[in-house]
Amino acid sequence: MTNQDVVVSEMGIGAGSALPGPSPALLACRGAAAGAMSLRYLDLAAAAARSASCSWVDAMRASSPTRSRAAAAADVDEVTAWMRKHPSALGKFEQIASASKGKKIVMFLDYDGTLSPIVSDPDAAYMSDAMRAAVRDVAKNFPTAIVSGRCRDKVRNFVGLPELYYAGSHGMDIEGPSSNNESVLCQPAREFLPVIDEVYKLLVEKTKSTPGAKVENNKFCLSVHFRCVDEKRWNALAEQVKAVIKDYPKLKLTQGRKVLEIRPSIMWDKGKALEFLLESLANQLMTLHAPLSPGFASCSDVLPVYIGDDRTDEDAFKVLRKRGQGIGILVSKCPKETNASYSLQDPGEVMDFLLRLVEWNRRSSSPAMIRPRV
Repeated sequence: MTNQDVVVSEMGIGAGSALPGPSPALLACRGAAAGAMSLRYLDLAAAAARSASCSWVDAMRASSPTRSRAAAAADVDEVTAWMRKHPSALGKFEQIASASKGKKIVMFLDYDGTLSPIVSDPDAAYMSDAMRAAVRDVAKNFPTAIVSGRCRDKVRNFVGLPELYYAGSHGMDIEGPSSNNESVLCQPAREFLPVIDEVYKLLVEKTKSTPGAKVENNKFCLSVHFRCVDEKRWNALAEQVKAVIKDYPKLKLTQGRKVLEIRPSIMWDKGKALEFLLESLANQLMTLHAPLSPGFASCSDVLPVYIGDDRTDEDAFKVLRKRGQGIGILVSKCPKETNASYSLQDPGEVMDFLLRLVEWNRRSSSPAMIRPRV
């Protein structure tokens, strides 16, 4: 598996992806030879169907590794090689701090698995008071945004800090700090709201026969959680989801950690949200400071820092790598393909990193970081 999203059409759900039926010539054949040919065709078709199902379940397993499976699959040499390529952001903190000197740091943080632990019930993914205090301190020092697949309102309620920027639904629903007169900054998928609500109701009905499955409406996208579903039922659940969305060609299916996600088929993701927020902050600086003030999106003295744990965060890591400027940090206990430069193991290490960054900024002798007024 690569770190690319698995889109419905790639899994053979598009209109042209069904297995072809027997040709008229085949149906016209008679005799034993024709019967043998038909049986052979059916065997091949069945094998292809089994292969597609196995590929889908394998993809679900690959995007949702358990710690025991990861530990069994990765030997010491593999872990060592991966850590050499993606070293700990705590272990290399001085290197990061050195790259940050004299630059305007902008923080981007995923929520689930980054600021809060991954839990069985997605509605109970609360962040600790200590983590909230750490994020609050970060926001006092740097412009800070939460970029999540969650509904914007839900993740804002989880975090509870009105001074932050929030990008929900994988960046398709962005708002600024609550003190901003125009808090809603961007909703590129607004036209999809009716169809998202329609598909949500269908998925709830379709998946209710699968114990443990939970469908979450994140306003501009939908999440089908299978964390509490027996692995033997994963394929059946995937088939249920595909059966619903095959009639909605404007939607696409992607995967995350123990979740299938349905999103509008538009060119927008967490990477686009990162770029939009940088540009938005640039415009604020130009308005509040000087007409010729360089903006975050284009100036060479900005350092975006993005911390996330999921496959969807790779879109943001790719943007940073393409820019050639910025720090991507993957939160993961096990080696996996990523465009991030550094790694942290869990939300506990994320909090340690944030606190260390705040303390470094306070002690730094470099000019004060510019932060837009909110």
